[in-house]
Amino acid sequence: MVADQGVVENAIDQVESAGTSLLGYDYQVKGDVEYQFALTLKSDITQDSDIQNFFYGQLDEASVHLRQCQVSVGGQVIGVVKDEDALNEMLEELKNQYVNENTTSAEFVEDVSMDYVYAAENLLTTDEMRQALEANSTGETTYTVVKGDTFNAIAYANDMSVSDLKALNPDVDINRLMIGDVLNVKELIPVLSVQTTEHQVYTQAIECPVEEVEDSSMYKGTSKILTQGVEGEAQIEADVTYVNGYEKERTVLSSTTLREPTTTVKAIGTKEKPKTASTGSFSWPISGRITSYFGGRYIFGSYSYHSGLDISCSYGASIKAADGGRVTFAGYKGSYGYLVIITHDNGTQTYYAHNSSLLVSAGDKVYKGQTIAKAGSTGRSTGTHCHFEVRVNGSAVNPLNYLR
Repeated sequence: MVADQGVVENAIDQVESAGTSLLGYDYQVKGDVEYQFALTLKSDITQDSDIQNFFYGQLDEASVHLRQCQVSVGGQVIGVVKDEDALNEMLEELKNQYVNENTTSAEFVEDVSMDYVYAAENLLTTDEMRQALEANSTGETTYTVVKGDTFNAIAYANDMSVSDLKALNPDVDINRLMIGDVLNVKELIPVLSVQTTEHQVYTQAIECPVEEVEDSSMYKGTSKILTQGVEGEAQIEADVTYVNGYEKERTVLSSTTLREPTTTVKAIGTKEKPKTASTGSFSWPISGRITSYFGGRYIFGSYSYHSGLDISCSYGASIKAADGGRVTFAGYKGSYGYLVIITHDNGTQTYYAHNSSLLVSAGDKVYKGQTIAKAGSTGRSTGTHCHFEVRVNGSAVNPLNYLR
């Protein structure tokens, strides 16, 4: 059904013109077209483009030369190319780039369909079609904060600007990231992905079983190897699935032990630790509100990097050791004012600055929770508070990732 016979006549004119141009002679659609008037619903009217495709489809030997190939991925039209053979060859190349001698199957993850169309505009070359299929779109996924993460580092690792990361996480305080926080980040999503399966046979180490024996001469929480075992070896047969070259699934079909492992014997300490020993976790040096977080900040009229936390408190309040260890500095130190530095068993250091008075000296061993100073505002300070730092291998890290 058509609304006007001019639609049909226009379609015939376009097909005959295209056929004449392609074949080099005066091409005419075969047969006569007859019209009859009829009443019908508007929804039953045939689209103009469908009328045109109908006449293109009626071409006999010429239709093969006139038709073009429209490529869709997951129902989304990507583009149209002229050379169907070159297209099929290119699609095979996309799959074969992930194929090796162990590959048992290779297929596209998304549904790829090809439909014949006629007289499409904006034809793509085969190379342009390949670029379109290998492109990425931008989506979103999540990232869970781990120890040592900063907002800037997470943005950099995900190829994002800090402002983009802020925009995706408007309710997150970027200066107070906690381990386990979940952030929204950008994710590159390929237009077309290739899934391959490989049949692999390889050897894999078998871990040594461990036998623990108690040793009353060693402190609790410490251990040492008395006899080092030797790893065993197994032959594994597995089917491994990859998407775009990255492993997604591994199904072990069989495992054959080639060599049994021997046992590792480990001594476990049972002796009580002295109070001044490090526990491995940090407690808050004082209770109070955080007035300045770790990271960049504006202070004294300029932008600077803040290497710790500022915790407000009353003058003379007790400052306590965050964990057991040895005092390696206790005295006046420039902008820190009166400062205490404690070195803990694992080499980590904690700083306690701007104190009014110090209650320990360099060389003292202190226990977790011991009062080591009284709060004040010495050094470069705008009011009574405790400036608290955690340093790992000499570098300041965010204390909030370590305090418990």
